[in-house]
Amino acid sequence: MRISRTTPWAAGLAAAALLLVPATATAGQQRTTADAASAAPQAAATSVDDYYAAAQGKTGAALKTALHGIIKNQSKVSYDGVWNALKVTDQDPANPNNVILVYSGRSQSKSTNGGDPNDWNREHVWAKSHGDFGTATGPGTDLHHLRPEDVTVNSTRGNKDFDLGGSPVAEAPGSLTDADSFEPRNAVKGDVARMLLYMAVRYDGGDGFADLEMNDRVNNGTAPLFGKISVLKQWNQMDPPDAFEQRRNQVIYDTYQHNRNPFIDHPEWVNSIW
Repeated sequence: MRISRTTPWAAGLAAAALLLVPATATAGQQRTTADAASAAPQAAATSVDDYYAAAQGKTGAALKTALHGIIKNQSKVSYDGVWNALKVTDQDPANPNNVILVYSGRSQSKSTNGGDPNDWNREHVWAKSHGDFGTATGPGTDLHHLRPEDVTVNSTRGNKDFDLGGSPVAEAPGSLTDADSFEPRNAVKGDVARMLLYMAVRYDGGDGFADLEMNDRVNNGTAPLFGKISVLKQWNQMDPPDAFEQRRNQVIYDTYQHNRNPFIDHPEWVNSIW
C-alpha cells in the first residue's frame, strides 16, 4: 500500500521506506467491509499527489472540506491495539527496542508501557475531554494524535490547551506549563500543531462524535475546541516536518489506518485553511 513521494518532502520519506514494519504490526486493528470499501480509492493511489487529487487547487473552507472527504476513509485501531502500534510508529531510529517520548524526548524501552511512574503511556495530544470522546474507537484511538509519553508528564499536561510560557516540566526538558496551557519542547512544536489540525479536519461532527474545531484561546475545558491557533500556526512554520514525523505518517498509512495527516505532507495548507 506504500505510495511514492513526488512532493518536496521526498528525502524524508525515501529514508522512511528503508525501515521495515513488522508483519505483526496490525494487531488490534479493526476494519469493517465499509471501511475497506471507502478506503480502497486511497489505497490505490500511486503518489501523494494522487491521494490529495480532490483537494488540489482549493483554499479555505473548500480545502478543509475536501481534505476531510479524503482522510475520513480509514481503518480503525482498538484502544488496546494502540499499545503495539505506538511501538512501531514511534520507534527510536537509533534503537529499535525503544520508543521516543513526545514531550520528554527520552528514548525508552518499548516494554515499559503501563501506568506506573516512569512507565510510558498513551498521550492524547488532542485531549479526549475536549469533545468528550474518551477512548472510543475513532478519535480516542486515532494514531495521528496518540503518542508515547512518560506517565507523570502526561498527567502534568492533562487536558491543557497549547500556548507559550510557564515553568519547566520535570522529566520533559524544554517543555513549560502553567495553570491553563502547555508548551512542548521546540523539536516537536510543529508535530503538536499538525496533530491537532489533523483532528480538526478529520472529525467534523460525523461518525457519532463531536465536531472538533480550533480557536484562539485557552481554558476550553470540555468544549470540542483547542487553542491557541495563532500559536500553533507559528509552531507549524518554525518546526517543519522532519524524517521521524514523515516516517510516522507513512507507517500509519501503510500499516494501520490507511489515511494520512495532510499537514505533514503539505504544511503550507495550514495557512490556507486557518
